[in-house]
Amino acid sequence: MKKFNVTGTCIPEKHYMADISDKLSRIIGMIENEEYFTINRARQYGKTTTLSQIDRKLREKYTVLRISFEGAGESVFKSDQGFMRFFVKKVERELSFLERPRELVQEWRSLADYSGEADEDALDYLSEKITKLCRNNKQDVILLIDEVDKSSDNQIFLNFLGMLRNKYLFRQEGRDITFKSVVLAGVYDIKNLKLKLRPEDERRYNSPWNIASDFNVDMSFSPDEIAAMLREYEQDCHTDMDIGQISRDIYFYTNGYPFLVSRICKWLDEEGGRIWTSEHVKNAVNAILQLDSTLFDDLIKNVEHHSELQQMLRQILLEGRQFAFVGTDAAIDLGCIFGIFVKRDHCVAISNVIFETYLYNHMLSKKNREDTRFSVEGSQFVHDGKLDMPKVLLKFQEVMKAEYRKEDERFTEQQGRLLFLCFIKPIINGTGHYYVEPETRNSTRMDIVVSYGGKEHIIELKLWHGEKYRADGIKQLQGYLDSRSASQGYLVSFSFLQEKSYKSGWLPQQEGGRQIFEVQV
Repeated sequence: MKKFNVTGTCIPEKHYMADISDKLSRIIGMIENEEYFTINRARQYGKTTTLSQIDRKLREKYTVLRISFEGAGESVFKSDQGFMRFFVKKVERELSFLERPRELVQEWRSLADYSGEADEDALDYLSEKITKLCRNNKQDVILLIDEVDKSSDNQIFLNFLGMLRNKYLFRQEGRDITFKSVVLAGVYDIKNLKLKLRPEDERRYNSPWNIASDFNVDMSFSPDEIAAMLREYEQDCHTDMDIGQISRDIYFYTNGYPFLVSRICKWLDEEGGRIWTSEHVKNAVNAILQLDSTLFDDLIKNVEHHSELQQMLRQILLEGRQFAFVGTDAAIDLGCIFGIFVKRDHCVAISNVIFETYLYNHMLSKKNREDTRFSVEGSQFVHDGKLDMPKVLLKFQEVMKAEYRKEDERFTEQQGRLLFLCFIKPIINGTGHYYVEPETRNSTRMDIVVSYGGKEHIIELKLWHGEKYRADGIKQLQGYLDSRSASQGYLVSFSFLQEKSYKSGWLPQQEGGRQIFEVQV
């Protein structure tokens, strides 16, 4: 029986897979149009699976050489000769596996015996053999190289790319025969590799891969592509799920990030009792956020190692800052490369709810280590498996009044939201979860949805400088409650008045019978 796969290449006969046929058609169209390009996407974004599917679809018509730089040691990139021998062995294995004529394989294998005096002659020698291979082979030859980031700290790889570029240009003039198409796959695009590789005094924008076509295929899964995978699963398992609703729920949390989509499905299938409801999708998300994974490890490592990216994230998440999407900005570019940022309405946005929540959790963990003034027993707020949100908010008001009333306005603007999340996280941890509604996060407000015991609690955090701001907060919360078809909401106002009243309680019933509980801190 098929499974949902989150490790390695997905195989259609073994694994449930999203329908990416439209994406594959576009990519194959680029290959058949003899284009060279790079599939550069974040980790675990389906790059290897995509190369595998390209190989399967083209292998009857073309000779597809699919190799990987995974496992390539430092010695491979110490000299052109060393790299050439590594490349020769990889291609030789592919030719043997594809059962190409013995003389063709032997001719290619003889490359490893090269003993030229000048190291730089090795790539010229390799170039000649590529021409001979492509001329003598009955089919056009396509080269697919995975994990090109493994070569990202050396000059030898640039030399190799330069050789492929020259052959491509000569082919255009009818002066050489070479690969029909070359496709590279990795996290970084070639411009980033070039900037990383060249010495300081040689950095410039004439990349050896300037022949490459732009790769504009959206590799994320749409709700329809997720639904196609769920329909196949439903035919096998008969869970009576609402496929349309579940695919939309999964897309909401993941924004179609392939690994996260498959991880939610795998949890529901194997650990969630095969109960496919909206509530169980939330449970899956909560469980995934508490698990270790290489994807999350990389997410935090990339943020911690790049101070400009880290600062921009804090400004977006905690201060509600908006930044115009400028691809040449170093922090924005890095965020996109790592799969953290996307362009939304011409602005920078966090790519998905799961990443955003994980980043919040990371910030909360650091804040709790630095500031230990929040320490409450969570069980006092839970009755019969339900969370008493008014009691939670009253306790938050009490702690803020006792511990933070002397802090200045600037501190509250920057830290208030973080303090609230620090307070509520231990209370719901392990049983419930939260997420921040991206559409409402700005410099003055932020809506948080807390899910606990099968019930959602909608809380608006509002920076309040006077009665008008309070009225605006109530109106905004009403609008959000309407959009969620919710009857109850909560308003936490961070007041900057010198004489705070520390109000609390239920407001008069609002239009449509909606109820709002307010606390001021």
